[in-house]
Amino acid sequence: MGLNDRERKEIVKFRLEKANQTFAEVPVQMKNEFYRTAANRLYYACYYAVTALLINDGHEAHTHSGVKTLLGLHYLNTGKIEMSFGKMYRQLFGLRQTGDYEDWIIIGENDIQSFIEPAKQFIETIEKLILEK
Repeated sequence: MGLNDRERKEIVKFRLEKANQTFAEVPVQMKNEFYRTAANRLYYACYYAVTALLINDGHEAHTHSGVKTLLGLHYLNTGKIEMSFGKMYRQLFGLRQTGDYEDWIIIGENDIQSFIEPAKQFIETIEKLILEK
């Protein structure tokens, strides 16, 4: 990516803000029973946080799969982030994929509700890791 320190800090800050803003959309989508959109927003909130962490630490990914791989390699497998968050992230990715691209699949409130608090904790964990560096 070739960022200098100032640029890196700015994009990391922006991605974290984007993660939190996107997460804040979830209750609105849930209230309006837009569960597919809620799944999308939950996944992207986590995705933006993960990309902030990767950029902060000098890792570069060009695809969603690349982001998942680098998350596993540098943070889950090393114990910096709990494995349960990795499982949740993969499940959210799958739910988002299903909601965005599959026909005849119904995503309901129960499919989303169990991800909300863990996603919030995941984003907070990532923010702490970034602040520690």
